[in-house]
Amino acid sequence: MIIPLSIVGILAIGILEIEQVFLTQPPKAKTITANAQSQRNQVRSVTALGRLEPQGEVITVGGNVGERIGQLLVKEGQQVKLGNALAYLDSYQERLAEKNAAASQLEEARTRLKAESMFGTAQIQEAESRIKQIKTPQLSEIAAQKSTIAGIAVDLKAKEKDLERFYFLQKEGAISQQSLDDKALAVSSKQNELNSAKATLAKLEKSRNTSLQNAQAQVKSAEANLKLAESKVQLASADSNLKLAIARLERTIIRTPISGQILKVFAHSGEAISDQGIMRIGNTQQMYVVAEVYETDVSKVKVNQKALISSSAFPKTIEGVVEQVGLEVGKKDVLNTDPVAKIDARVVEVKIRLKDSHLIAGLTNLEVNVVIKP
Repeated sequence: MIIPLSIVGILAIGILEIEQVFLTQPPKAKTITANAQSQRNQVRSVTALGRLEPQGEVITVGGNVGERIGQLLVKEGQQVKLGNALAYLDSYQERLAEKNAAASQLEEARTRLKAESMFGTAQIQEAESRIKQIKTPQLSEIAAQKSTIAGIAVDLKAKEKDLERFYFLQKEGAISQQSLDDKALAVSSKQNELNSAKATLAKLEKSRNTSLQNAQAQVKSAEANLKLAESKVQLASADSNLKLAIARLERTIIRTPISGQILKVFAHSGEAISDQGIMRIGNTQQMYVVAEVYETDVSKVKVNQKALISSSAFPKTIEGVVEQVGLEVGKKDVLNTDPVAKIDARVVEVKIRLKDSHLIAGLTNLEVNVVIKP
């Protein structure tokens, strides 16, 4: 049987079409699978609006509203370290003069106290020296007098025995009355000598006691005078006045509470401090994004998740890492020009630590787009 060539051609075309259908079917299935995976990834990612801020947020440095700036020491963009002086208030010079006066008064009080202490100490030492002079020499003199008295007493006893013996001899007629009277006179004279020596001893002892009492009283008086002089100096009061003056002076020096960069200056030299404060400072060496994640999406955000930050102001997309998920739900704060945006939507703030902070260090409060990866 001979088959016409036209029929063969039709069959060949049909077979080719069927093969083409079967050959193209697998790629179509792969495409559908890839699209589904992409959709699932997109669903798991969280998008949000955010704003840039320095590490530790932006700090407003202020002062008493209405007080004037005497001298501004920094300018916008300048890097400062914790404790650096930023400005002097207009009252700085006056407080400085008060502090110097208080310091001089304290120094004068210390000098006066030193002089009074030296004088009082010298008086005490002099009185104590008198006590030593009284104790040692007069004690020796009293001892010598006691020894003299003892010697006289021995002589008196010997003369009294001679007198008794002469009384006996005179009765026996062995000696004359004159000899007996001489012995009696010698005993009486020695007795008088003994009495005089005892009187001298009593006088020495009384004088010594009186002198000791006077010297001890002088010591107490010198000690009291020293305490009185020290109390009149009022060193503690002068020291307190200096500390108060230093505290008042320090209040006229505006210092930075953190290390960072001066972002904005509101009050310059000669200007009064307003409600805005003096300046704003932030640590721009490490920038963060505060992303406002819808409360319905916050359960998908975890610490250490990666994030992509983009903005027309960026030279490129910047990567970041979720560092903190807020604990409070609030209203949206980041501005959005989209008229149909959910301005009253409730959101949770998520802080994202950025890499390559140097690229965006000068863009604090810039609105950015955030994609938090699963």
